[in-house]
Amino acid sequence: MATSRIEEYKAAADRRRKRFAYLTGFFGLILITFSYYFYQVFFEANIETKGRPTYVTVRPGYTSRQVLDSIEASGVVVDRLSLRFVARLMKYDQLVKPGRYELKNGYTNRQLIGDLRTGRNRLPLRLTFQSLRLRQDLARRLGQAIDAPAARFDSLLSSPAYTKSLGFDTLSILTMFIPNTYDLAWNTSAENLMQRMQKEHEKFWTPARDAKRKELGLSRAEVSVLASIVEAEQQQHADERPRVAGVYLNRLKRGMKLQADPTVVFANQDFTIKRVLNKHLVKDSPYNTYKYGGLPPGPINLPSIASIDAVLNPEEHSYLYFCAKEDFSGYHAFARNEQEHLVNARRYQAALSRAGIMK
Repeated sequence: MATSRIEEYKAAADRRRKRFAYLTGFFGLILITFSYYFYQVFFEANIETKGRPTYVTVRPGYTSRQVLDSIEASGVVVDRLSLRFVARLMKYDQLVKPGRYELKNGYTNRQLIGDLRTGRNRLPLRLTFQSLRLRQDLARRLGQAIDAPAARFDSLLSSPAYTKSLGFDTLSILTMFIPNTYDLAWNTSAENLMQRMQKEHEKFWTPARDAKRKELGLSRAEVSVLASIVEAEQQQHADERPRVAGVYLNRLKRGMKLQADPTVVFANQDFTIKRVLNKHLVKDSPYNTYKYGGLPPGPINLPSIASIDAVLNPEEHSYLYFCAKEDFSGYHAFARNEQEHLVNARRYQAALSRAGIMK
């Protein structure tokens, strides 16, 4: 009887040991599995760009979900679920820092979310602007750059008192913006950006450039206004801009009207015009250089540095007229007098008609 009970105890003990060993092995396996998974989601690369530079822009007011959606939309995330899992564990929703971040090849979830939470390694805001014609276009572009309302920039640009404080008026203020690429801090305000552009304008006008424009008898703003016309006339071939600038400077010296077609297009505010006709020339606007002498009161676009320098370094010649060549090469035929010009103009007009360009 006693022996039987001892054997039962031994059997029960064996079962308990086996159960314990089984549970220990089971939970050990689970622990190893979870440890490996945690290692994977935190320390294995989860960004694969395949050599393509990839960036994500986190704008003020973005939620963590919007940021993660943008990152996933870029197509470089290997495991989306693990990225969101790590973002939740690292409480990214509580620390969303605006900025422009590079999604670096080989980045782990921990590295990426770490950058996004702290703002570490974020790139500066990069502002570029070119091919802008109107004040509203510029205001919109500046507003997009720093997430300030475009209306705020438009208000500043159209304020006589504010533009005067920067040394301009509401028409010449656009000449303050020198098309280039500028790096900005993410907390840049509209007013700070305007002041930055004013400083960049002063920096651009070096003593050498100032000496050249004084020799031409032009103010800084007038150089930019003329450069905007030169650029509109010759958009394709920068090498011809000094010659075009020379024509307009020759006309100004002789007191002739500029008669620049791009100013007529601007005056009519119809940028679909491809062929300037008599009906366009009657538009009563200070920008219509067929109707009014001298330079317009403001630029008709934001001229590039190349066009500004073309005005400051014009080709010296005796040409007073030019028109596009009939081969549509983008170059122009130049003339010293009206008779030569009319011959060139007839050739070009005939080419337009043959091409079916009527307006």
